[in-house]
Amino acid sequence: MASNPPGHCCTAGFQHEGELVGSMIKIADGINAYLAVPAAGREKKLGTALLYIPDIMGVWQNAKLLADQYAARGYLCLVPDIFLGDPVPINRPDDFDVKKWIMQGSDGSSPHTSNIIDDIVKRAILYLTSQHGVVKLGAIGICLGAKYVARHFSSGIAVGFIAHPAFMEEAELENITGPLSIAAAENDYIFTTEKRHKSEEILSNKTPKVPYQVCLYSGTTHGFAIRCDRSIPEQKFAKEQAFLQAVNWFDEYLLG
Repeated sequence: MASNPPGHCCTAGFQHEGELVGSMIKIADGINAYLAVPAAGREKKLGTALLYIPDIMGVWQNAKLLADQYAARGYLCLVPDIFLGDPVPINRPDDFDVKKWIMQGSDGSSPHTSNIIDDIVKRAILYLTSQHGVVKLGAIGICLGAKYVARHFSSGIAVGFIAHPAFMEEAELENITGPLSIAAAENDYIFTTEKRHKSEEILSNKTPKVPYQVCLYSGTTHGFAIRCDRSIPEQKFAKEQAFLQAVNWFDEYLLG
């Protein structure tokens, strides 16, 4: 694997406060999503948008706030509910079994496996292309969501940004076909130093070459880009810089 499977650190963190400006919509039968739309006259470029594939908390407060931030920067941003109403609430007990939740869901019969999430991601891409005329798509993947950014370059993603990936296979990373930016935490039991270096090796050896970058943020742990403790200046700064990393990457490679 290019990153380890999700663990307890994938559920720990802080919920952030803020006023939401986007709205919940339905993108297909049974699939909801949060849509953040730029203010009139602030759109970056016609035909571009961002697909935000979330961590295991799904379409929650922090994800909505982050989508709103991308919209404030001029990007239409869609966050699909890839867990169909069955996300993992933040700060689960230490013995919460993430792998069991993925394989069975909370009710024991509603799995969140790749075949199911792949279909939801494809439907989200179809919604953006058919309903918003998107012809060049950027994608954001946080934690588990990073896996699905890597998997769906073949489905229409042109440019990617991922933060502290989880459950991402080496083969998935090898198969990306466009520019990829990675935000990594200094202390991460999921995207370890070894896994990060392996990912760098894979990206540097790709043929044909694709632009890539890996930015490491000191004083951070897994999840910092979405659920850090913003009362700690170093963590707050890292989260803000990771956001700017993504915006600058999309400005360069999505708008070009």
